[in-house]
Amino acid sequence: MNDVVENGRPSVSVIIPTLNEEQSIGATLEAIAQVKGEFEVIVADGGSKDRTIEIARQFGARVIASDQGRGTQMHNGARAARGQTFLFLHADTVAPGDLVMQIIKALLSDETALGGNCDIRFDGTSHAASFMTWLYPKLGNLGLCYGDSGIFVRASVYKEIGGFNSFPLFEDLDFIKRLKKRGRMIHLPIELVTSPRRFEGRRFPFTFARWSILQALYWIGVSPRTLSKLYAPLRKQDLQSLAEKVRL
Repeated sequence: MNDVVENGRPSVSVIIPTLNEEQSIGATLEAIAQVKGEFEVIVADGGSKDRTIEIARQFGARVIASDQGRGTQMHNGARAARGQTFLFLHADTVAPGDLVMQIIKALLSDETALGGNCDIRFDGTSHAASFMTWLYPKLGNLGLCYGDSGIFVRASVYKEIGGFNSFPLFEDLDFIKRLKKRGRMIHLPIELVTSPRRFEGRRFPFTFARWSILQALYWIGVSPRTLSKLYAPLRKQDLQSLAEKVRL
């Protein structure tokens, strides 16, 4: 198995959207530096004001500027990517060393698979981290998977279905829904480790309930843009609370 095709394209393009991620991007890229195989790393930055871009470049990542929005940033990263397969990672997610090789192996051995995702563990021993680590496999059994589970897709298929939409919310659910209409996904029993930060430092039951309600509304047909308007005031409160803790 060759990791690079004859024209020199990497087998995998790792695409990471960022916005002021200096606290986490270093650990993510340090782990990627230990990953085996031939691949490129693209950081699609939405206008960071901290050291995110500097850190990314220190690790040799290719940094591209993008308008803000995770879907927009991942799509712009994919447009700049050269790989045969695109792997989308969040900026606070740590990958194991065999991730790229396992993705390549899985797609070579199963030509009908369009892409897939991985197992995920939320870091730490908090109630939120333990609960979400327990919950994600249950959601996977229902056919649900999310952006923090390391979504990967053949580049040709990504282009055929139009890639990520520039939704302000649930761009991952929208993408997976369109991908599954096109064909079959696979699940790799490879563990990614991600931060539970969006669930911690706040009232977890309230945060989880809000997360669940927004998803339920999405699945009954409420548009992500409408849901974003409902989510924005609450998100602003979360960011203000986080900023206060950082100052302390």
